[in-house]
Amino acid sequence: MFKMAMEEAIHHSWRDSYRGMSSDNVKGLVLALSSSLFIGASFIVKKKGLKKAGATGVRAVIVGEIANFAAYAFAPAILVTPLGALSIIISAVLAHIMLKEKLHIFGILGCILCVVGSTTIVVHAPQERAIESVKEVWDLATEPGFLLYTSMVIAAVFVLIFRFVPQYGQTHIMCYIGVCSLVGSLSVMSVKAIGIALKLTLSGLNQLIYPQTWAFTTVVIFCVLTQMNYLNKALDTFNTAVVSPIYYVMFTSLTILASVIMFKDWDRQSPTQIVTEMCGFVTILSGTFLLHRTKDMTDGPAPLPVRLPKHTDEDDAFSHEGIPLRRQETASRST
Repeated sequence: MFKMAMEEAIHHSWRDSYRGMSSDNVKGLVLALSSSLFIGASFIVKKKGLKKAGATGVRAVIVGEIANFAAYAFAPAILVTPLGALSIIISAVLAHIMLKEKLHIFGILGCILCVVGSTTIVVHAPQERAIESVKEVWDLATEPGFLLYTSMVIAAVFVLIFRFVPQYGQTHIMCYIGVCSLVGSLSVMSVKAIGIALKLTLSGLNQLIYPQTWAFTTVVIFCVLTQMNYLNKALDTFNTAVVSPIYYVMFTSLTILASVIMFKDWDRQSPTQIVTEMCGFVTILSGTFLLHRTKDMTDGPAPLPVRLPKHTDEDDAFSHEGIPLRRQETASRST
């Protein structure tokens, strides 16, 4: 009798902790997947090098970013943000099919890991918090926990920009990426607030009359401009194959942390679900690194690593595996 009672209690506990995806989570999932599809496809279109195709690629990116923006209005950031890795899979698969670029066996394994990790997060993602006004979002953003996080982020960004970037920005990749990721976590929270405000406005509850909506809009504009500025500097200074996975890891991790603090996503979940989500996230990270690490490899004999011309700081210019950390100097500088 005792054993049967325990089994029934466990069954009810699991059933109560997981009730399936809500309609808002489903909408957010579809939008996030659409965003990854458009953005991933745009990389292939632009790579063709055609003028007409390039314009199509830009439009695809714009559509993808709009879909990603809308996804945050319906689903929690812990569900939407990690799915950005799927755009890498889509671009890799399309490059294999359309551009005849061979995908290494470990690249295929990376794709599988990303899909498994994404599925794990989707299945165990928390339900979206019911919010009826942008004022509620403002109240969440002004609670002591999130104010402390915001203060720490702003302080860290100022230290990086004024202390470390001038001295180490050209040699240490974490300076630029640190600014992008920290500011990006705040921009996503503000984007989510604006998305919720627009969703409520379209449903008949005008949120544009509240100053909080415009305050969040101001934060988004400032954060996005700062984020893109330092991301471009990172891409101009360091190898894209190194920047992309590191930026993805830091940006996604900090965004999930900010969402957990502000929207208290984990308060509505069991410890088992939280651990499972984290395992899914780590699986996605592993797949992402594997994809970037092997995207230029072939299944044939590996060529000898070719070193670039010497830089002023040769130890910082190359990683231990022989992959250049720094970009090549232009021909005019080397001559």
